[in-house]
Amino acid sequence: MTSWQPEPRDKDAIARAAEALRSFDDWLIVTHERPDGDALGSALAVAHTLDALGKRYAIATGEALPPRFRFLPMYDRIQFVDDLAPRQFQHIVAVDCADEQRFAPVAPLIAPDRLVVNIDHHQTNPRYGRVACVDPLAAATCEVLYHVARALDVPLSVDLAKCLYTGILTDTGGFSYPNTTREVHQIAAELLASGVQPYDIAEPALEARTLEQMKLLQVALREMTIAPDGRYAFILVSQAMLASCNASEDDVEGLVGFARSVETVEVGVLLRERPDGLVKASLRSKRLVDVAAIAQRFGGGGHARAAGCVLEGTLEQAKQAVEAAVIAALREVDEACKR
Repeated sequence: MTSWQPEPRDKDAIARAAEALRSFDDWLIVTHERPDGDALGSALAVAHTLDALGKRYAIATGEALPPRFRFLPMYDRIQFVDDLAPRQFQHIVAVDCADEQRFAPVAPLIAPDRLVVNIDHHQTNPRYGRVACVDPLAAATCEVLYHVARALDVPLSVDLAKCLYTGILTDTGGFSYPNTTREVHQIAAELLASGVQPYDIAEPALEARTLEQMKLLQVALREMTIAPDGRYAFILVSQAMLASCNASEDDVEGLVGFARSVETVEVGVLLRERPDGLVKASLRSKRLVDVAAIAQRFGGGGHARAAGCVLEGTLEQAKQAVEAAVIAALREVDEACKR
């Protein structure tokens, strides 16, 4: 038997989420657009948990999924909105969604009188939904769901463990980010004890890159700009760059880490021109700057060390706006250090 350690930080919130999943049936599981490892791992972890409870459910997405996560158990059970329409669900589990706009593409499937269970770890989450189980100190939403599954006393199968491990692995950058805690390693140990093979997940989720992504990386790094003092760096990706490399939107994922990895850089920023003409900003910091606060200035959110937002205008206009905010944030850090 698994010992299911450590204990959750907010037992009451975990208990409320677990009770809702136990009490109701016929769930719609949703996560944010352009899902990452924690989003997909969380959604599928909920599916395995509901399976163990004998509940009915569907998992919905509004867009194509990143193929690098197809190793996840039940990946092929995720359906497009059009596959489920015109049906509407009254019971919704939203995972890894900092706000309700993050799952707007699946809104046609959600009934007006819905009951939403919000399970998340973003510090900017406003606690929407009838049940909000949000732990900003958790490294990943999958860390929160580990405790939900424990509260429901479902078997920690290898398939459930794979989903949970994927979310934790990717949102901690392979256990290298500052959000990697003692509790994270304890949970990872429990998941490995259930049969997870680390490399089978780390290789596709963190290491594998398409040839098109490598070509895009070459172009992006040539165009990367670094501040005169070396404290921040920007990578800009246009639709023309994607086309020249025959790259997909999914191939952009992970590029922001190269901006942040420059030795002197505290804040790395990736600006990606979307097909609709808007600009998606991904921000990462090392130790000092709260990039979630920067993202919130532009209507976005996230975590202190990883956040994002969407801006109007051209790539250069977006760069000017975000750069000014980054400079201001670095100045605030410098002033605080002097006190």
